[in-house]
Formats: sequence, structure tokens, C-alpha cells
Amino acid sequence: MKPNRRRTRSTTHAVRAAAAALTLALAASATACGGQADGEDGKPYIAIVSKGFQQQFWQAVKEGAEREAKKQGVTISFEGPATETEVEAQVNMVANSLGKKPDAIGLAALDSRAVEPSLKQAERDGVPVIAFDSGVDSDIPLTTAATDNKAAAAEAAEHMAEALGGKGKVAMVVHSQTSGSGIDRRDGFADWMREHAPGIELLPVQYGGGDQTKSADITKAIIAGNPEVKGVYGSNEGSAMGVIQGVKESGRTDITSIGFDSGQGQINAINEGRMLGAITQNPIRIGEQVVASAVKAIKGEELPKVIDTGYFWYDENNIDSPRIRPVLYH
Repeated sequence: MKPNRRRTRSTTHAVRAAAAALTLALAASATACGGQADGEDGKPYIAIVSKGFQQQFWQAVKEGAEREAKKQGVTISFEGPATETEVEAQVNMVANSLGKKPDAIGLAALDSRAVEPSLKQAERDGVPVIAFDSGVDSDIPLTTAATDNKAAAAEAAEHMAEALGGKGKVAMVVHSQTSGSGIDRRDGFADWMREHAPGIELLPVQYGGGDQTKSADITKAIIAGNPEVKGVYGSNEGSAMGVIQGVKESGRTDITSIGFDSGQGQINAINEGRMLGAITQNPIRIGEQVVASAVKAIKGEELPKVIDTGYFWYDENNIDSPRIRPVLYH
């Protein structure tokens, strides 16, 4: 019978898990007594590498991770490249993180293939891997804490089709063609349109790397080359802000824009009528689940294959509602 890689671990990992679990118990006991077991260095250490660092989404993930780390009595580090196109920089960050001998690592991969050698190194070292935001094409991560990006993108497509009356040309400015989130937010949007809105013509997908300036330039080029375009979809915070900027700079006021994520710029654009609406994730919960899952992995506990952290559609009608306000990133 083929062994279950999620349950069968090396002796090294078993020893590390037992030791780290003991450390967790000691840290918890010391915290209850008003102190710490062995100071910061005595706590289990979880290294977290995200896709980026500057966007409000990643700062919210970091906030959630830090909140859960304090609750669990563990130490974390949180880093990511300056932009979501710097694959090599992220690969180096993962390698450096593994060099610090963490008890677990959290990873939101920019490129699944590029991080594969590091994933294999983590497996050899007995370091459990928790994926987040984007999954990777590997069974090494024990779980993935993420939005159901395909379903979320399908909802964005549904709102776009409804706004356009089911007819017209629609452009897509996507942040990545190598990360799981980029692929799913592209395919979820396109698949829904093809199945449910045959009157919508999708223009060829354009990729802006999640960079606002590049996505704005792409949006302007799309509009210039397709003056009959009626809608533009941006698949993450940087893409959406670029779409908003590009439509504004084109001088067009008849184009429907829909985005993903909920940074302050998008919130302002929706309140001002420059963007119809967007999908917001729950980044604080993503960060919390990365750390909580890592602690469970350190203890050797079972984890589900996927942890769905949820998503919400928001627009001018519900942006200030008690249900939506807590999951906006500002």
C-alpha cells in the first residue's frame, strides 16, 4: 500500500516535533505563571515568508500571525519581497529561513516550481510546511490556509456580468500566471463568464505582476486598443488599483471596474463611484491560521488539506455593514 506522506514522517521530524511540543507546553506553563520558559529563544520558532510585504493585505496577514503567535506562545518572523514579481528574492528568503532551523515554516509561494527545491529541503530536515494564500503543486505542505480563489473570482464575474447586462467586452488584468492565487482568480472569473454569460466577450488576459503602475499602463493600453471595452477586472490589490488609475487616466467614465482585495485606495474608489465593488478576503484569519496550523504540525497533530478562510463581496451598499467592516484591510 502506498504510504501516506502526510502521516509518515522521518525520525528527525518525530524527534523535533516531540521536543517542540514539550517546549510549547513549558512556554504555556511559564506564561500562565507570568513568565517565559527560556525567553524568546526558548520558544518554538515559525518562519513565515509571504509573497510581498508593502501592500495592506500582507500587513493584515502579518497582524493576524503576530496575534496568534502571542496567543500560542511562539516566536515568528515575517518577511516578503518588495514586489510580487521578485521570485528569486523570495526563493532566497525561504532558503535563508530554513538555514535558521525553524520548527515550522509558512509560505505563500510566488512560483510553485521555483520553491520546490526548498520544499524538499524542508522535508529532508523534518520542518513542517504550511502554505497560505497560494497553494503549491506539491504534497509537502501539510495544509493550505487560503481563500477559495476560484469561487471568489466567479462571484466577481457574476457581479460584472450583472452590471453589464450580460453583454460587452471585458478585460482581465491579473497579478500572476505562476502563483496559485493568480491562476485561480483568472480561471474562476473566465470559467464563470464562459458558462453563464455567453454575451460577454473576454479579451486576452494581461499580466501586471500586481504592480499598480504597470497594471495602470496595461489598462490604458487595453482601452486604447479596444475602445468598446465595457468592463475591467483586477485580480489583486495592486492590479485593482492599477485598473482604477488606468481607467481614470484614459478619461473614460463608462467602464465598470471590479477588483480583488480591500486596501484603502479601493475602499475610497468604491465610495467615490470609481469602482463598482470587489472581493475582500480575510487576511487576519489567514495569518492566524498559518501560525495555529504550524503549532499543530509541530505537535504532530493532523491537519486538513485545505483551510478555507472565507471571502466577501463588498460595494457601496454594504461597505459599512457590521459584516464587511471587520474584513477590510485599512
